[in-house]
Amino acid sequence: MDVTGLVIAGLILAALAVFTVVRAVRIVPQARARNVERLGRYRRTLRPGLNLVIPYVDRVYPVIDLREQVVSFRPQPVITEDNLVVEIDTVLYFQVTDPRAAAYEIADFLQGVEQLTVTTLRNVVGSMDLEKTLTSRDTINNQLRGVLDEATGKWGLRVNRVEIKAIDPPQSIKDAMEKQMRAERDKRAAILGAEGQRQSQILTAEGDKQAAVLRAEGNRTAEILKAEGQSRAVDEVLQAVHRNDPDPKLLAYQYMQMLPQLAQGAGSTFWVIPSEVTSALQGVSRAFNKVLPRSPAIRETSAEDRAATQAADDAAKAAEAAAEALADAAEADADTYPFTSGRQTPQAPGGREGTAGQAPAADASRRAR
Repeated sequence: MDVTGLVIAGLILAALAVFTVVRAVRIVPQARARNVERLGRYRRTLRPGLNLVIPYVDRVYPVIDLREQVVSFRPQPVITEDNLVVEIDTVLYFQVTDPRAAAYEIADFLQGVEQLTVTTLRNVVGSMDLEKTLTSRDTINNQLRGVLDEATGKWGLRVNRVEIKAIDPPQSIKDAMEKQMRAERDKRAAILGAEGQRQSQILTAEGDKQAAVLRAEGNRTAEILKAEGQSRAVDEVLQAVHRNDPDPKLLAYQYMQMLPQLAQGAGSTFWVIPSEVTSALQGVSRAFNKVLPRSPAIRETSAEDRAATQAADDAAKAAEAAAEALADAAEADADTYPFTSGRQTPQAPGGREGTAGQAPAADASRRAR
């Protein structure tokens, strides 16, 4: 019995010794800390690694995380300066720098940080209207961080960042904002459409301008070439005329052949007859009406004489047609412009008046007949 009791007592003492050693040795992980109280009073803070405490005398508190922590608070209703209620979600980034202050300066530092964030947020947002609140997140974040960092310093905390996660205005305000945004988008789309149409019209006008310039240059070149060709043709004709030295009667005959074509024109109701034409007509008429006496020896008409006679008859007929055309033109002119009856037609440079030039032509016609 004595041996058995001694064994049991030894086992108990060994277990108690092991338990005491276990309670005396405390291992703290990295970036963690534990506060130690001895007989109810703060003694020290255990750092990462192996630490020894006095069992049954020292009391070791739970681990305090020294890493940066992220806390997201639930949405809080906040009234803006223009009396609109908005719900704001905030995210807080903080770190425990003093485990002793975090444990003994405040009962629950997370709850204290949350309530301080809510009150500070209401103070900051309450001085802003809705539009400024929606566009001034950085300003709100900086103000919140400054106030929280100053207030939580004595709690052993350091506030690194404060971020506003969401700002939710009322549904009616959301609908109004959506309509405004839709109107702005429509406005921008209309402006872009107008700008595109304007640019298109400008490019089209530039293209038309260049095409018109090119066409004008082509027409100018064509007209220049045409004028040069006509000039050369006129020069050739004039040189040929001067080289051949035509008789005035031939020129008068050519002019008489052109008179019927002039009279047939649709707009030939008023035209000026040069004085040289009437003189030429008289000369031609006299030339064709003048018959030279033949000798009695020549009675037979040769083929050449018949051709000359036929040419003279044709010339006389042409002169007569020209005179009739002149008379018809004068009558048509008098019928078209009755208020000019009895007056003389305008005189062209180097020519006679229309009514004065008709009488010699008529005489020439009668003489030709």
